[in-house]
Amino acid sequence: MKLHTKPLLLLTLTACLLLFAGCHGSKEQTSFSVPEAFDTSKDYEITFWAKNDTNKTQTDIYKKAISDFQELYPNITVNIRLYTDYGKIYNDVITNIATDTTPDVCITYPDHIATYLTGQGTVVPLDDLIADQNYGLGGSELAFDSPSSDEIIPKFLDECSFDGHYYALPFMRSTEACYVNKTYVEALGYTLPETLTWDFVWEVSEAAMKKDSDGKFLINGQDVMIPFIYKSTDNMMIQMLKQKGAGYSTSDGEIDLFNDTTKELLNTIAAHAKTGAFSTFKISSYPANFLNAGQCIFAVDSTAGSTWMGTNAPLCDISDSALVDFDTEVMTIPQFDPDHPSMISQGPSICIFNKKDPQEVLASWLFTQYLLTNDVQTAYSETEGYVPVTSKAQNSDQYQDYLSRAGEDNNAHYKIKIQASRLLLDNMANTFITPVFNGSASLRDAAGQLIETVTKSVRRKQEVNDDFIKKLYSDVSSLYHLDQADSASGGKKDLGPLPGTAMLLLGSLAAAWILILIYLLLRHFCKSK
Repeated sequence: MKLHTKPLLLLTLTACLLLFAGCHGSKEQTSFSVPEAFDTSKDYEITFWAKNDTNKTQTDIYKKAISDFQELYPNITVNIRLYTDYGKIYNDVITNIATDTTPDVCITYPDHIATYLTGQGTVVPLDDLIADQNYGLGGSELAFDSPSSDEIIPKFLDECSFDGHYYALPFMRSTEACYVNKTYVEALGYTLPETLTWDFVWEVSEAAMKKDSDGKFLINGQDVMIPFIYKSTDNMMIQMLKQKGAGYSTSDGEIDLFNDTTKELLNTIAAHAKTGAFSTFKISSYPANFLNAGQCIFAVDSTAGSTWMGTNAPLCDISDSALVDFDTEVMTIPQFDPDHPSMISQGPSICIFNKKDPQEVLASWLFTQYLLTNDVQTAYSETEGYVPVTSKAQNSDQYQDYLSRAGEDNNAHYKIKIQASRLLLDNMANTFITPVFNGSASLRDAAGQLIETVTKSVRRKQEVNDDFIKKLYSDVSSLYHLDQADSASGGKKDLGPLPGTAMLLLGSLAAAWILILIYLLLRHFCKSK
């Protein structure tokens, strides 16, 4: 009995040693190589994850793009999965990386892609695909008119490059705009400057807080007035720091957010939040709803949110009885130096996930390119205040005609929406992007959390002073794991392959146990005879 047990134990130990050797590094996908030709004799089914803001027009554009693409490539079936939030896409991708069930094509943000890359080989580097003469951008074997690499706006394409490779293609681009109730500004005795400044916005916001003897605000005769509401507080802090020339992060991932300029900005924000002149989306809700109800004067949101802004907004979320008639002005976000404006460039990009079959990856690449064709780009950009990412689409007769018809109606040619698009087109040289690295998404969240916490705290009658800011820095750094190397990846750190000496030792041990096992088995066989 003992002789039967010993070989079993030895086999188990050997297996454990081999398993340990094999599991040291993280699971890796085979690196992708561009096939010489696309195999049209086989059928491919690819999944496409996208966001559409519950906008039915956008959904219809996606469906038409898929239908038109499948007519060109009958052997490719595209299955779309729609989300209403980029954060949910991000979380689902992270979850699916662990189970090797990622989508084929995904609309996401570069900050998120940097985290996806912690799963080795999960996201396909696009350099070789972009440059391929047959199937690359503008390639000779494509069944459609793809833009060339030179026709993608360089600034937008650069946003998709990090770690020495292109990991995405831009899909749409936007920036932030300040939607202003010009009627109320002038009623308060002010004239809008050519470029908004922070001092101007703060001053007018405080002036709007005056009330009558009944406790109603003088400017609107209502019980509610929040003069300045910011939708994305992460963008607010990032852009303020950029305009001040202060630190945020380096391209190597060094975090500079917690500095004296940040403290100065937080103290200013706290002072205006204390009077009720400033609030945020997370605290008060959508800026557009307050703006359209005459309860806000300066509403900062994406240019892609322009269809919600103004008295005649096509996607207005409040009742007609709550609407207030006013003149809306679309302006750049407030600046510290109006002679040198600075604003963020943002918007979704498209990445491709690696699969075992390189032909499936190539099919995904063909569909990704198709989303950059003129018909798709112009149609999607016309739904909101996005701009196409290619010069080819921007200069097309269709898009130029669209821009020229601002104000013809309050739907397709809604004036505020087209003005928001023009704001980005006119300020391309003034836009910037933040460095992308593993953890940059967490850093962005932390930047917004600083403003959110300060604003909530003063509303709860807490004092914001040096001790408060010092503790806030520590708490936020810990909350978003910014004080831990490689912690923002959301996964296990890849230890890489075992050193050669360790592999040799494990191999020798395994060989020794195998020889012992063979000896014991032979001995047992001889005795049994």
